[in-house]
Amino acid sequence: MAIQLTVKNLQKKIPINPSLIKQKIKRILCHEHVLDADLSVVFLTDQRIRTLNKKYLNHDYATDVVTFDLPSFLKKKSRKKIEGEIFVSGETAYRNAREYGTDSKRELLLYVVHGILHLLGYQDKAASDKEKMRAKEQEILKLFKK
Repeated sequence: MAIQLTVKNLQKKIPINPSLIKQKIKRILCHEHVLDADLSVVFLTDQRIRTLNKKYLNHDYATDVVTFDLPSFLKKKSRKKIEGEIFVSGETAYRNAREYGTDSKRELLLYVVHGILHLLGYQDKAASDKEKMRAKEQEILKLFKK
């Protein structure tokens, strides 16, 4: 069992420190008792995330985060580990941070947490599921309060 992480930055709106992002992801996975994971986190522009959203999810708009659960996406039957790709829009994080009066890097972290929670089985379509997910996001974000 191992944790394999890849972090790529393909946007310029918010500076990204890949090593710091990896440390935070490892802390999140530890908190959630995940011992085996293969994750890729890519920070994109709105245009690139819109292209992914349209191509794979039939949504013609930019969004904050798009998550692909690879075992589910590839139709594998067994789930012995978390495998996925999380795409995060730096531009959306920047805009939302300004709108909500938060830090843009904290907003990015929220989107990474959100993506990981989807890989862990959390959903946010129904109101009750969304409430559980928001509570879990806040619980995890408290790990990183300064």
